[in-house]
Amino acid sequence: MPNCANCGRPLFSGDAGETHPLCPQCRQQILGQSVPAEAPRAPSAKFPVTTALLSINVLMFVAMGLSGVSLTDPTVDQLVRWGADYGPLTLTTQPWRLLTSTFVHGGLLHIGTNMWCLWNLGRMAENFFGRLSFLLIYLLTGISGSLLSVYLHPMRTSVGASGAIFGLAGALITALYLGRLPIPKQRLNEALRSLIFFAVINLAIGAAVPVIDNSGHIGGFSLGLLIGALLSPSLTKDPESKAHTQRLVFSAVAVVLAIAVWFVRKAHGI
Repeated sequence: MPNCANCGRPLFSGDAGETHPLCPQCRQQILGQSVPAEAPRAPSAKFPVTTALLSINVLMFVAMGLSGVSLTDPTVDQLVRWGADYGPLTLTTQPWRLLTSTFVHGGLLHIGTNMWCLWNLGRMAENFFGRLSFLLIYLLTGISGSLLSVYLHPMRTSVGASGAIFGLAGALITALYLGRLPIPKQRLNEALRSLIFFAVINLAIGAAVPVIDNSGHIGGFSLGLLIGALLSPSLTKDPESKAHTQRLVFSAVAVVLAIAVWFVRKAHGI
């Protein structure tokens, strides 16, 4: 019995005779295709990783508010105390800020817009790449966004999940474009246009608004594009080959990020 190339679910009865090696549930979740009403709900539709990441961000924001941090206009000192990316600390004794800063937000508008984007992009990416790969893309691109920010602006305080969110968008763009997926061209082009529009508009806004740290967006987006391109050849392969490619890609990216941290420290004389 053939299996779905994305999730490994058996293709029952009429599914196996289709030209698409993706089950109806995966096609629905990836690009919004319709599924017969009697089809069972896909387990991946629960989006546990997306929900967990969103919850962590919100709980962090609530905890900040309960501790006395302003929910509309927190001070720089307050953000640094809660784990913001700040060169004198990040590049010396507290490199963990490269990650913690991606879960800290500078006000209700900041977290509101980021969580809306995370919910929409996260559901698509989690179903498309799988839960573990999605989580690794989110974390690694978030770190890369923080790293580029602290490299270019070491004295600037940077917070927010937007670097990781841009990373998801970048990974989806190259994976969809290069993946040779058995998806109708019209739906593929619609998804790509939507993702590219999101990236271009928000990068333009970041460039126009001085308080937005666009370097974090670019750092996350760039690594996301690379990861999506590296993963794309394996997207329609069997689960074992897909998992092997994912292990190689994420191991290599982790090594590259570690080298980049060393380079940034040296560039700033540390």
